[in-house]
Amino acid sequence: MDSRPNVVMIVIDQMRRSALGVNGHACAAHTPHLDQLAREGVNFTRAYSACPSCIAARATMWTGMEHINHGFTGYDSRPEWHYPVTLPGVLANSGYHTQCVGKMHVEPARNLIGFHHVVLHDGFLHDKRRQYRNAADYDDYLPWLRERLGPAADICDVGPGCNGYASRCWPWDERWHPTSWVTSESINFLRRRDPTKPFFLKVSYHRPHSPLDPPQTYFDMYADVDFPEPLRGDWVEHELPHGQAENPVPTDRPFRERARKAYHALISQIDYELNRLFIELSDRNVWDETLIMVVADHGDMLYDHNLVRKSVPFEGSSGVPLIVRLPKSMRQGRVGVTDARLAELRDLFPTVCEVCGITPPAQLDGQSLLAATRRQEPIHGEHPNAEWSNHWLCDGHEKYCWFSQNGRELLFNLDDDPDECHDLSKEQPARLAEWRRRLIAKLSDRAEGYVANGELQTGRRPMSSQAWAGAGNNAAQ
Repeated sequence: MDSRPNVVMIVIDQMRRSALGVNGHACAAHTPHLDQLAREGVNFTRAYSACPSCIAARATMWTGMEHINHGFTGYDSRPEWHYPVTLPGVLANSGYHTQCVGKMHVEPARNLIGFHHVVLHDGFLHDKRRQYRNAADYDDYLPWLRERLGPAADICDVGPGCNGYASRCWPWDERWHPTSWVTSESINFLRRRDPTKPFFLKVSYHRPHSPLDPPQTYFDMYADVDFPEPLRGDWVEHELPHGQAENPVPTDRPFRERARKAYHALISQIDYELNRLFIELSDRNVWDETLIMVVADHGDMLYDHNLVRKSVPFEGSSGVPLIVRLPKSMRQGRVGVTDARLAELRDLFPTVCEVCGITPPAQLDGQSLLAATRRQEPIHGEHPNAEWSNHWLCDGHEKYCWFSQNGRELLFNLDDDPDECHDLSKEQPARLAEWRRRLIAKLSDRAEGYVANGELQTGRRPMSSQAWAGAGNNAAQ
């Protein structure tokens, strides 16, 4: 019997760091089970997603590389994934039984990227619905749902759109909700796995990403909760976007607040569903032999600073929850720890390798979260997004943002101003110049031409997948 630790990696789509209850934010969700998990492990309170949208973030998780090396700098669903080295592949090759349940968001949809098996639900993706005639070609949840609701049922039948902020409670049996389905399928794996091997299980929830459709029970938890008004920094000059017909952004206060509560209700649902998984791990006597990691691919601005969704550098979008609960034999000194050192999604891969006793592949850019000394250089993040296309640097204490299409710069002191409400760019020109110098050095050889004659260049066209455009990536073959 192989006695190496098991690994459960829980990935929650679009959960902002401030929504984790134990982090103590005024707008935190009710997350009692995740809070307790954090008390039994390490809670990283300065964890980031450098390219905060689904595809680029997941490429970082699975390759352990910085985005400039794995190739995706934004949302681009077209390129096929051909990474020779991935976390699930390394674990499978090392004798682990590997399984993913839920969201993958890779191309093609059934690409295993190293997993032995994937039970798939990516949510509502227009490109996949147009590409495949048969739902079973790209999704396992929808055929399962149709067995219960009839062959005409669809995942959009509740009404709210896949990127909007209109909300409606789930009208059917709670057990049929995709969040419950992911938990049940994960439990099925634990019951049917190969008991002679350690396992790697990725539990990947699509919510609280829109549609905002929590079961009524969880929405009711917030009936008497009064959240403070959304944040609004002194630098905000833009209006709240209205979205599109399919995905509107309600602006009237009652419906805006309903959207915020529905978002938090979906997180609470995940929290309670996770306890089902934790009980199963305990019943199977592997709870204390398992590394459990909880993380999000990115956050959601959720009306803060007159913004929604993700892809911007601000804490609501780029700040992610990160909890690491080690196997019992490795926990000494790592129980109930709050770690405010800088962490990023690329650090997950080398951390799993260290816990599992696997030599990490040489091309990893991440660093184990268990290292006594963490990285010194700031995180460089970016994302193409029309007029909001951005680059940013953060050392955990200060954050510098440059918007490449209009040249605007913002500077925040996160120690004094964790909600980024006060821009220091005009008050501290020397600090601004120093951060600008660092970004110039970072972008000096980029194919987009962001730097010329030692200066940042405004208006250069950003690329969302540099590797596939032939620039700067040697990881994909």
